[in-house]
Amino acid sequence: MGVDIGGLFKTEEVSFQNLHDKIITIDAYNVLHQFLSIIRQRDGTPLKDSEGRITSHLSGLLYRTANMVEARIRPVYVFDGVPHPLKMKTLEERKVRKEQAEKEWVEAQARGDLETARKKAQQTSKAFSKR
Repeated sequence: MGVDIGGLFKTEEVSFQNLHDKIITIDAYNVLHQFLSIIRQRDGTPLKDSEGRITSHLSGLLYRTANMVEARIRPVYVFDGVPHPLKMKTLEERKVRKEQAEKEWVEAQARGDLETARKKAQQTSKAFSKR
């Protein structure tokens, strides 16, 4: 959902060097989704452990955090809690898009279209499964 507040702030690019000895906060859900989306095999299948559990996000978090700590940056991952009720419509729309992308991913895999399969797979990421 988000609120566009970009106009309230001056933006500038910074490097890791600019952040030495600083504590930075990171939106944990955004980072988890980023890694779940991009760290995949050629056909779009996410990385998994020997028991079939998805580990793409764990690999991404480990390596990114290690790089930040090595650069003397202290990351704090923030989980912002349960979504506000006003966001439910947005979340439902995302769910529908993910379900459609999952169908298209399976179809692309069946056709052997790895490029489309990977693109569609990236759209199906879920940070947490419901148990």
